Amino acid sequence: MTTDIAIARSVALRPIAQIADALGIPDDAVEPYGRFKAKVSLDWLQAQRETGRRGKLVLVTAINPTPAGEGKTTTSVGLADALNLTGRKTVLALREPSLGPCFGTKGGATGGGRAQVAPMEDINLHFTGDFHAITAAHNLLAAMIDNHIHWGNALQIDVRRVVWRRVLDMNDRALRDIVQSIGGVANGFPRESGFDITVASEVMAILCLSEDLADMERRLGDIVVAYTRDRTPVTARDLKADGAMAVLLAEAIKPNLVQTLEGNPAFLHGGPFANIAHGCNSVIATRAALALGDYVVTEAGFGADLGAEKFFDIKCRQAGLSPDAVVIVATVRALKMNGGVAKADLGAEDVEAVRRGAVNLVRHIENIRQFGVPAVVAINHFHTDSEAEIAVVHEAASAHGARAILCRHWADGGAGATKLADAVADLCDTHAASFAPLYGNELSLFDKIDTVARRIYRAEHAVAEPSVLAQLKRWEDAGYGHLPVCLAKTQYSFSSDPALLGAPTGHIVPVREVRLAAGAGFVVAICGEIMTMPGLPRVPAAEAIRLDADGLIEGLF
Repeated sequence: MTTDIAIARSVALRPIAQIADALGIPDDAVEPYGRFKAKVSLDWLQAQRETGRRGKLVLVTAINPTPAGEGKTTTSVGLADALNLTGRKTVLALREPSLGPCFGTKGGATGGGRAQVAPMEDINLHFTGDFHAITAAHNLLAAMIDNHIHWGNALQIDVRRVVWRRVLDMNDRALRDIVQSIGGVANGFPRESGFDITVASEVMAILCLSEDLADMERRLGDIVVAYTRDRTPVTARDLKADGAMAVLLAEAIKPNLVQTLEGNPAFLHGGPFANIAHGCNSVIATRAALALGDYVVTEAGFGADLGAEKFFDIKCRQAGLSPDAVVIVATVRALKMNGGVAKADLGAEDVEAVRRGAVNLVRHIENIRQFGVPAVVAINHFHTDSEAEIAVVHEAASAHGARAILCRHWADGGAGATKLADAVADLCDTHAASFAPLYGNELSLFDKIDTVARRIYRAEHAVAEPSVLAQLKRWEDAGYGHLPVCLAKTQYSFSSDPALLGAPTGHIVPVREVRLAAGAGFVVAICGEIMTMPGLPRVPAAEAIRLDADGLIEGLF
């Protein structure tokens, strides 16, 4: 079978200036990074936003992911290509990939088959350097904390209560928990700390949620990095780190313009994971797309219980966005896994397994309905799918008020998703959404966590140790009680147990730790055994990635 990288390499891309010109972006607002990618001027984009023009906003989400693959990004690209193919001016707004999954299990995040964004190798690896800038800004702040303590600690930081960890854009379990500053007085005060992956950094979330440069610098200054002995918060602004951090991010905050294999425009900007962060591309990129296109296709990471919920309750709440339609991606293969079929047996027809697993799809349809946004189901086709299995998915969706459409964009590009494009346009144009977040700002922080656990995960309730509840109460007393919550939870299940597939009910969601992201504007609740620094699998994808005799990359997928 032809690989994704080979398909991407076989397409003659258009110079990025042509992509920008088709969107009406003038030359002086385009900052090329080579021939096929560019950044776009924030000032020019702000001027477009002030015109008041706004396209229709379509969110692509999915059922809970499985090792069988769902193809959410592939569907996002295929849908955007199909909308353009059918005469509807459409712009993509997606996240940038992290190096961690590229060299781990998941691979890249540029789509697949004939539905990809390009240049594939560049985007999946260093791209325009945004993640490196975020890593540098985050770790500069960490260095300034330890430096301040070393040179007298004028802010009276309690070294036991430094909460700012370091980050790295790589899966490295050895760095999850460390002891730092050992080796003598010249190296500072020894303490326990650790690393998270860059996509879990609050700096990443801030870049993705900021309105502009000034808003970003304000948010950076609001980051709470430590507490004094009397538990007074110490911020990045107190350490005078916010200005230098903003300097490191001044280029990274500009959205990146690339293209699909069919030459349609795509903004790729920011990349927080949805299982351990808020899972959405930048507000700046989404607004740019809305100002330049009649339709905008964006996505939120992992299943709708994570990415879509955070898109609605965090991103839309903060940015004032109002989505017009939702696409829920499902595959027969993934539904069979939810129905109890092992990955090795997915090629054999099993209609009853699809029927059992369809409860996962139904749960997501019901959950999206709680937000007041109309939804359609995209069945991402695999060649092993039988007509009888596909019919079960149609029946399950229809029985719960959603139309399901078979899509072949992986094989046929935009031409394989025109029926989906028509259905999405119909939802946007004739079915008025009545979007509202799941909960109000006035609820207590734990009640917000419990609301998500009960209404989205269908848990009996959430639980937390008294120390966690006391921490939430201190943050409420300090003025942070109005913030939304971001639950860090396994992506594989509605529960906190990754092995509990389908649509479980009555389980308990244990909150073992909470973190204040004051600059980003939410509170993170870490549930179950989820890790904010992933590890590599037994056989990492990195083992198969290399350069061939011509200097071309092999093994990247």
